[in-house]
Amino acid sequence: QVQLVESGGGSVQAGGSLRLSCAASGLTYNSNCIGWFRQAPGKEREGVATIFVSGGRTVYADFVKGRFSISQDNVKNTVYLQMNSLNPEDTGVYYCAHVRGRICTGLDSTTYNYWGQGTQVTVSS
Repeated sequence: QVQLVESGGGSVQAGGSLRLSCAASGLTYNSNCIGWFRQAPGKEREGVATIFVSGGRTVYADFVKGRFSISQDNVKNTVYLQMNSLNPEDTGVYYCAHVRGRICTGLDSTTYNYWGQGTQVTVSS
């Protein structure tokens, strides 16, 4: 069974940085993407970035390009989201999610079949 545990959230001032971690267990040969999604109060969940487990190809939402970076440590089975130049619009709960046994198409949340519990990120102005 796949388990995803996020950590690294917190409060930061605008312009600051945070690094989120997603520790994954239960990955198998048909594990595809591990991605990050976020949900702000009163808004729908949106994709932030994802990485293909095999090969390391990355996909980013336009609104984080140049500011966020996703990476993976295959030894630790951990995916990181380095977030720089944070602004208040980045506030929300950040979720780690995984596609297994399905085609990963990037940041379409409906294709992700495993989800973590989320970690809160708050950016103050």
